[in-house]
Formats: sequence, structure tokens, C-alpha cells
Amino acid sequence: MNAPGCPVDHHGFEPFDMKDPFPAYAELRRDEPVMFDERIGYYVVSRYDDVKATFDDWQSFSSENAQAPVRAMGAPAKKVMDDGDFTTYSGLSARIPPEHTRIRGVATKAFTPRRYKVLEPLIRQNVILQIEAMLAKGEPGDILHDIAYDLPTITILTLLGVDTAMIPQVKEWSNSRAAMTWGDLSDDEQVPHAHNLVAYWKFCQQRVADSKENPGDDLVNDLVTLQAAGESISDHEIASFLYSLLFAGHETTTTLISNAIRVLLSHPLAYQSLIDEPDKIPAAIDEVLRFSGSIVAWRRKATRDTEIAGVPIPQGSGVLLLMGSANRDDHVFPAPDSFDIGRDNARSHLSFGYGIHFCLGNLLAKLQAKVALEEITRRLPTLRMTPGADIDFGKNLSFRVPTSVPVEWAA
Repeated sequence: MNAPGCPVDHHGFEPFDMKDPFPAYAELRRDEPVMFDERIGYYVVSRYDDVKATFDDWQSFSSENAQAPVRAMGAPAKKVMDDGDFTTYSGLSARIPPEHTRIRGVATKAFTPRRYKVLEPLIRQNVILQIEAMLAKGEPGDILHDIAYDLPTITILTLLGVDTAMIPQVKEWSNSRAAMTWGDLSDDEQVPHAHNLVAYWKFCQQRVADSKENPGDDLVNDLVTLQAAGESISDHEIASFLYSLLFAGHETTTTLISNAIRVLLSHPLAYQSLIDEPDKIPAAIDEVLRFSGSIVAWRRKATRDTEIAGVPIPQGSGVLLLMGSANRDDHVFPAPDSFDIGRDNARSHLSFGYGIHFCLGNLLAKLQAKVALEEITRRLPTLRMTPGADIDFGKNLSFRVPTSVPVEWAA
């Protein structure tokens, strides 16, 4: 283990390069499963057991830095945020107990299977409409932009009682949030994103106020109603939850659907298997999450002097947990670089995290992916990747997002 400040062999690991990080992950697991990367100032953890144990030990490894900008915010962007009274902290992912326990307890009472299961007919209708629009437009299609881009956004906006006409605006705000938090931006590049985040936060606050004036049948109203009934959650905390959900509730699901089709079409026998036996789709989704998850890295902060796998971690240190590497640890997943929809332990993946911060919206994400795969495999049995397509992935620290998924199909 190289101490901070010492020359480091990065084992091919490039923190912001998501094109194909898996060979570098394998080198880290083999040669230096806990490595200090001076380029980002984080201890990088790559083995399954270590990642899982660190997620589970929230007392020693706080989530308080999960939403902090990877690169320090420059003075110009900070002034924009301060002048705009940007005070949101986090919905849940960066909060710690007892505050996290209290807010998650209230949110869980609102974010129930009943609340999102009633959306399934809408989800299916939207998938069908988007498939038909792609077919009408003609080849080549793009699964990401033609189907996966709007579908989860429509779902989450409907869930939150927000007009779906706001999709372009919400996407713009979300892109700014991803860039500011997980990107590698200069001070000048941060400024327009800072303006977007101020507008985003003001919208969330106004949505809570509007719900109190004009109650509706949506998740925001559920939280406001629970508050009125005596549950301990403030307007600011509801708005912060909304701020988080408007981002997390669609960006990662867009990526999940896109990656599912991308991976399945790269394994034609698996795609055909889902056409023949649609009941295999839920297992296939878990294998996609293991093999090519939307989020491949997440952050924690050491609250005390501690260690991971025998490596000392000083108090205050940042820790980067490579879930994308853990999900390919051959000590847990035999032949981990093989995509196998029949894998019996695929659900053991860590793509939704682990422990007290396990993703609250995991069932909604999987429901949308399930419906999308059911309809795509049913309507497009001859679907294939556009020959010669070289799919790129956006550069950031945590999200492995394809920039497109170009496809063709036989008439």
C-alpha cells in the first residue's frame, strides 16, 4: 500500500474514464485492493467483501461526502450558489443517523409499492408509444435517446406531480447536477451549472409550497400529509428529498435500460432467450446490474482512524468504493467477466449500495426496466446493434452512462 504523497502505480485505473474500466478494476483487486489515488485524494477500494463491509459500517465510514463535488467548487460558482440561497443538502444518500433514520422512516411511508405499482400501466403505455415512434422514424434507432431517455423521467415526474412538459428542463438540471458533483470541471465551466442548480432548488421548494396550497395525488403530497399528521420532516427536508429524487429517480434508470439493451444485444443468445421466455427478464436485469451497473463507484468519509483490509485509513480520509469492481470479484461471482442471465447469485450485486443507504427506489427502477425489456423484446425480436458502433461513455467519477445505443432491426 502506497502512502499519500508516495509515487503510485495506478494499475491502469483512470478515475474519470468509463469506457472500459473493468481490466483496471481486475488489476486493483489482484495487486492493490486498497489504493490511495493522489489524483482524486481518495482511498480506492475494489474487492467485494471490503466494499460491502465499508458500506455496512456507517459509524466508521460516513456518507456525508456522497454528494460533495469531486473537485472543489470555485469562487465564481460558490458566489452564484450563495447569492441564490442554495441550501439543499441531500435527500438521503449523504445524510447520517439519526437524521437519516428519521427522514428515511418518513419517506418509506410515502414511497410504497402501492404508490409506484399504480404507475405500471403508464410505464407500459409510454414504452409502447416510444417504440412505435422509433419504428416510424426508421433506422437507425437509438435505445438511449428514443426510449430510455424520456421513459423514467415521465415516470418520476408523474410520481412527484410535476408536469411532464418539464422533461427538457429537468434533464438540463440533472445534467448540471451530475457535472458539478461527479465531473472534473474548471472554475469557469462550473458557473452555468451553478445557475442551473439554483433554479432547480428553487423549483423544488416551490413544488412543496404548491402541494400545500393545492394538494394532489402524488408523492410530494404524501410527504406533506405525513408532515401535517405529525411526522418529523420539515419543508426543507421534503424539498431536499424532491431535489434528490428528481435526479436519482430517472438518470440511473435511463442508464439501466440503455445498458440492458446494449449488453443483451452484445449477447444475442441471451436476448433471444428473453424473447422466448419473458419470465427470465427479472433475473436478466439483476445480471445487467452486476455486469454493467449504472453506478460503478460511490464515496464515503472515514470518521475515525480505522482500516480496510489491513490498510490504515486516517480519520477524515475520502474512500471511493468501486461497486463496479466488486460486482466482478471472482471470489463471489464465478467467471465474473461472463454475462450470464442464469447466474444464481446475480442479486448479490452491490449496484444499489448496501446497508442503511440501500437505494430506496430500487424496485421502481427494476419495474421500469422490466416493462421496457418485455415490450422491446416482444415488439423488436430482430433488434441488433448497428454494425461497427463504437459506444462511448461520459466521463465522471461514479456513473457509467453510454452516450448512445445505436440499433437496427429487420422489417
